[in-house]
Amino acid sequence: MSERIGFVGLGIMGRGMVRNLLKNGFSVRVWNRTTSRSEELAADGAVIGSSPADVAAHSDIIITCVSDTPDVQAVILGEDGIIHGAQAGALVIDMSTISPQATIEIAKQLNANGVQMLDAPISGGSEGAAKGTLSIMIGGEAADVERAMAAFQAMGKTITHVGAQGAGQTVKLVNQILVVGNCLAMCEAMVFAQAGGVDLEKCLNAVTGGAAGSWMLANRGPQIRVRDWRPGFTIDLQQKDVRLILKEADDLGVPVMATGLIFNLYRTLQQMGLGGEGNHALVKALENLSGITVGSEVAG
Repeated sequence: MSERIGFVGLGIMGRGMVRNLLKNGFSVRVWNRTTSRSEELAADGAVIGSSPADVAAHSDIIITCVSDTPDVQAVILGEDGIIHGAQAGALVIDMSTISPQATIEIAKQLNANGVQMLDAPISGGSEGAAKGTLSIMIGGEAADVERAMAAFQAMGKTITHVGAQGAGQTVKLVNQILVVGNCLAMCEAMVFAQAGGVDLEKCLNAVTGGAAGSWMLANRGPQIRVRDWRPGFTIDLQQKDVRLILKEADDLGVPVMATGLIFNLYRTLQQMGLGGEGNHALVKALENLSGITVGSEVAG
C-alpha cells in the first residue's frame, strides 16, 4: 500500500503536482492558505486538511511547496505547523526554493522530533508541474530518497540525488543562475532581431535547434514574439530566487555579475507593477532602455 501523502502549498506549481500524485494513485491530503485552491483539488480526489499540522497528522510523507524561506519556516515550524502533527518516522520533503542554510536548520529541528527531511526543489515551470516532467534536485539521506521515489516519479522526470541536506537547494540556485542568464540572453537577442528587421518567427526557428538553443528560448521566445506574458513562473518568484543567489554568492565570495544585473532589471519591472507577469517579461526592461518593442501587439 502506497504511503499517504500530505501536500502544503497549492500555488502555480503545487496544483499540477498534486493532480499528478492523485493520477498515480496516491491518497493526498492538502492545505493552502487560500482555501479555494484546496476546494478546486477536492474535485480531483484530494482531502482538505484544516492546517499543516492536521495534514501532517494524517500523512506519512508531507510535501511543502510554498514561496519563500519564511513561508517554509511558518508551515513547518510555526503555530499549527507540520512539526506539531508529524509522527516519528514521517518524512518531510520541501520542494520550495529557499536558503540552503535555513533548510539545514529546519531539518535539525525536525530530526530532533524523529522526523526526516529532504530538500527537493524543482524546475520546469507550470508546464512541467502539470505534465509531471519536472526536474527534481534532492538533498538528504539516500534511504529517504528511495522511500520517496514513487512520489517523485509521479511529479518529475529528471530526478537526481545531488548530495547531503541543503545540496538540493544549492543546485537549484545553480539552476536559477542558468535560467535567468539564458533569459537575459534571449531578451537581448530578440530586441536585436527586432531592431534588425528580421522575421521573428523564422529567426526563432533558425536558432532554437542549434548551439544557441535552450529550454528558455524554446518555451518563452515564442511567447515574447506574440507578447504573451502569462507566467510559467512570475517575476516576483524569480526575483526571490535571484535574491537568494546574491545572498549565497556573497557568503561564498563568488562573483555573479550577470545575475546582479538581472536582479536590478527585474527590480525596475517590479517598480512598474509587473511582478505578476512571466519571468520572460524581462524583455520589457530592455525595451524600456532601447525604445524598441519586440513582436506584435496581439497576444496569442
